[in-house]
Amino acid sequence: MPFETREVADFVARVVALLVGLTFHEFSHALVADQLGDRGPRRMGRLTLNPIPHIDPIGAVMLLIARFGWAKPVLVNPYALRNGPRGMAMVAAAGPTANVLVAVAFAIVFRLLASANLHTGFGGQVVISVVVINLILAIFNFLPIPPLDGYNGALALLPPRYALTLQRYGQYGIFVLLALVVLHVSRSPINPLGFILGLALRAARALIGV
Repeated sequence: MPFETREVADFVARVVALLVGLTFHEFSHALVADQLGDRGPRRMGRLTLNPIPHIDPIGAVMLLIARFGWAKPVLVNPYALRNGPRGMAMVAAAGPTANVLVAVAFAIVFRLLASANLHTGFGGQVVISVVVINLILAIFNFLPIPPLDGYNGALALLPPRYALTLQRYGQYGIFVLLALVVLHVSRSPINPLGFILGLALRAARALIGV
């Protein structure tokens, strides 16, 4: 495949992976919140696999450029959830967990394509991209940095005293994320996002068997 064709195929593959990964991620947040008693996400139209209500334009561009990004967050009322803080932790974990499950499902598809020797074309590239990007989304969102899911889960599970202390630093989370982006784009020797990308690539290779 010529270089230009590979570049176009890679871009299209990222778009597909974006639509699949972010849509399932946010839908899973909404679904678990709805099942636990909060009907807010349903009223706001987030309980859907239609990607349009979930996509954040800036987050989508970042995912296409830097291979990580975000969607519109699902707004959840923790006081409407059953199981109290544990329910909020379940909602927070639902998104990254969904990304892992999507990655596993598409890895199985890739292995089926490989068994029929149909994995080397554009379709195989799309499937690989879905696996990799979903693993990146899962690992990244488990980080305990606001406003990521790992932070929300930590707030829900920590004792109130420690949760309150952690909340005081919540306003600085966006600056931490921006710093991580700058380190990654500048190819700094200190590159946590590069580590996450490498970890996701190794996990993807293990899943798809290459």
